[in-house]
Amino acid sequence: MLDQTTRTAILRLHEEGHGTRAISRVLGISRGAVRNVLADGHAEVPALDRAEKAQPHREQILELYASCKGNLVRVHEELVELGAELSYQALTAFCRRHGIGSEPKLPAGQYHFEPGEEMQHDTSPHAAEIAGRRRSVQTASLALCHSRMLFFQMYPRFTRFECKLFLTDAVVYFDGACERCMIDNTHVVVLHGTGRDMVPVPEMAAFGERFGFEFRAHAVGDANRSARVERPFDYIENNFLAGRRFADWDSLNAEAKAWCDRVNATPKRHLHASPRELFAAERARMRRLPIFVPAVYALHQRIVDTEGYVNVRRNRYSVPWQLIGRQMEVRETRDAIEIYNGPRQVAVHRRQHDCLDARVTAPEHRPPRSEGLFARRSVGVEERRLGERMAETTAYIALLKKRGRGSVRDLRRLLRMIEEYPAEPMRTALGEAIHYGMAELDRLERMVLRRIARDFFVLPRGADTDPEDAR
Repeated sequence: MLDQTTRTAILRLHEEGHGTRAISRVLGISRGAVRNVLADGHAEVPALDRAEKAQPHREQILELYASCKGNLVRVHEELVELGAELSYQALTAFCRRHGIGSEPKLPAGQYHFEPGEEMQHDTSPHAAEIAGRRRSVQTASLALCHSRMLFFQMYPRFTRFECKLFLTDAVVYFDGACERCMIDNTHVVVLHGTGRDMVPVPEMAAFGERFGFEFRAHAVGDANRSARVERPFDYIENNFLAGRRFADWDSLNAEAKAWCDRVNATPKRHLHASPRELFAAERARMRRLPIFVPAVYALHQRIVDTEGYVNVRRNRYSVPWQLIGRQMEVRETRDAIEIYNGPRQVAVHRRQHDCLDARVTAPEHRPPRSEGLFARRSVGVEERRLGERMAETTAYIALLKKRGRGSVRDLRRLLRMIEEYPAEPMRTALGEAIHYGMAELDRLERMVLRRIARDFFVLPRGADTDPEDAR
């Protein structure tokens, strides 16, 4: 079929008085083609009016496309079984022309950003080998839209706490922030709304004010709006993570920062410069950091359990044993767990990233081994009264504690025995019990009763007594 340029040339040469033979010779086409164009009389290429083999099966194709979940191979197999005579290529071409299973592609947009105007933040899941184990990680990235400077870090999870950690590191890395930070509509910053109507969480809005920027969200479905930060994720996965192994999270993020330094210093063909060179001009237009950047931490309120630990994210951290039962303020930072008793810091531990149900114990938080549970207790009222009434009870109480007894109930029973029974049989029984290591109060009381029966209840001979009573 002749194109529109050739058809226009044929009509123009014919108007100039040239014959069919001359036109065909000059343009290198047949005389029949020249006659057809002259008979048609216009330069536009006529549309092909040709029947499509798949047109009679249009309704079946639509039904099968839905039932086969969009798999055109299965749609073609079912059509052939139903008696349709068309190739798979004819089916796919028909579907493309009529928009079945595909939407026409819209032209991509282009955005221009002034220096210091906008930075874009987003996250993406990846897989990295850490400590010999393949595990899922959340990659957080921040890109400056004008200079294309890039900074990213990786975390085991990404909550608002990690978001504040990352953004603090990012603005410190860039030594400033842009006027706005663009995010998507599913970000941890979003409280409600989408696009222009997005309202950030008050906590995150206050965080942005600290560094002089505000959060914005792009319109739903406008993927091009966040292209500055979306594009580098593929480069991170196929360049930074490819073939690299990391000892721990600290080494991973340290290597990520060094990788960003190299990439930002590499010239980009489409920029005609390196991001670092463009950043030199953008830096002067960015919001400067405050004179003091406070450490980011998550605040928890915990009560020290009976074993002397506080629980943070399924890991237990020791506290001085004297604080058992008290409420502590726990600050979870990037690398540490800081424990405060009021305004005073009482413990600091390294934060556990990968472990669950682990115990982190500082030796100074445990009592000396020579000080058992009973040795740490202050002397109770019962024990003090026993010592005042009878000095021999001190050694006997120590024997009770050594054998795992000596509760308040036992001491009260011992005090009752001293108050009710004569002193001399009681002292004798205590001495014998201490000598032979007998720590049973029932046995001690029987010993006292036997001595009382022998020494204090002896009846005179010949007394008129009942034999049963004498026994």
